[in-house]
Amino acid sequence: MFNIDTFDSAKFPSPCYIVDESALRGNLMVLDSVRKESGAKILLALKGFAMFSLFPVIREYFDGTCASGLYEARLGREQFGKEVHTFSPAFKDDEIGEIVSISNHVVFNSFTQLEHFRDKIAAAPSHVRFGLRVNPEHSEAEVDLYNPSAPGSRLGIRAADFEGRCLDGISGFHFHTLCEQNADALERTLAVFEEKFGGWLHDLDWVNFGGGHHITRADYDRDLLCRIVRRIRDKYDVEVFLEPGEAVALNTGVLVATVQDIVHNDVDIAILDVSVTCHMPDVLEMPYRPMIEGAGMPGEKPHLYRLGGVSCLAGDVVGDYSFDRKLSVGDRLVFHDMAHYTMVKTTMFNGVRHPSIAIWRPADSTIELVREFTYEDYRSRLS
Repeated sequence: MFNIDTFDSAKFPSPCYIVDESALRGNLMVLDSVRKESGAKILLALKGFAMFSLFPVIREYFDGTCASGLYEARLGREQFGKEVHTFSPAFKDDEIGEIVSISNHVVFNSFTQLEHFRDKIAAAPSHVRFGLRVNPEHSEAEVDLYNPSAPGSRLGIRAADFEGRCLDGISGFHFHTLCEQNADALERTLAVFEEKFGGWLHDLDWVNFGGGHHITRADYDRDLLCRIVRRIRDKYDVEVFLEPGEAVALNTGVLVATVQDIVHNDVDIAILDVSVTCHMPDVLEMPYRPMIEGAGMPGEKPHLYRLGGVSCLAGDVVGDYSFDRKLSVGDRLVFHDMAHYTMVKTTMFNGVRHPSIAIWRPADSTIELVREFTYEDYRSRLS
């Protein structure tokens, strides 16, 4: 958990993402205990957290990274340096060669892709293993945007589509059905997965349970997860992989912002130097309400403000929050739990200044400002 009690936002630039290294290590130790107790291999899902300045810390506890395409695979290979597992809804002809050369596992999303790249499988080095993503057609995610098993999903192969198909060269299956969920959701998914795909599992070497496991959450049933993993390993004699992303950085980081102006339109509106759409897009996409240090729900505290972003998007609004005292221009606000699915999803829409990135080590009160962004970063994305 981010050590907010000893945190001084004034010591950092604004806006700025800040990750508490000790809190990150705490999560990693929890995940490592699952790794040792269950026998599963654990991969860092780069789509959730890809702050490579902290890879030396994560590498102490994890077996590798999982990627969703060439650039993430390169980041995993070059910056993390252990196993690289790569899945994509569709690989490109001009990228598949490099992907195979830097990956340990390559997972196809369809039989069409599998057959199209048969020559790559035949020519691949012996350490590269190939798999298929399957769709159990069992939904656990509550939000359709994050539900890989929703009707009409483009992700994964249904059991009915396996009829008459050749699995030569395939050594494992991958599935992903969860989003911020507990082990009971995985247990229900596995019951369906085994019913539909169990007939092939004895002939495979590995199974990847995907991501969405909220393993480092306080109420997560890690004992059940370990029992599930051990059961599958023993029953089918396979390696089991887990791909936590959010669980790695859960509650380890904050986003510091500053009040730039206060206007009134039916309600007092504080304009911040961050943008919701640019810097915390899941607030709009999920949607969800981020926690802000010292703030409450409307009506909970005496002073109510609508917090707005600095972009020109009309809906660039965090929400309505109440405070113990009136806000003033220059006040710092600290948004909690802003490490995962933030830095990896940010944009430079509207030319809004991108938050800096920093590491905080509360044990010795040291600060490492690892990245500041400039106009050149914005310009280089355009032509």
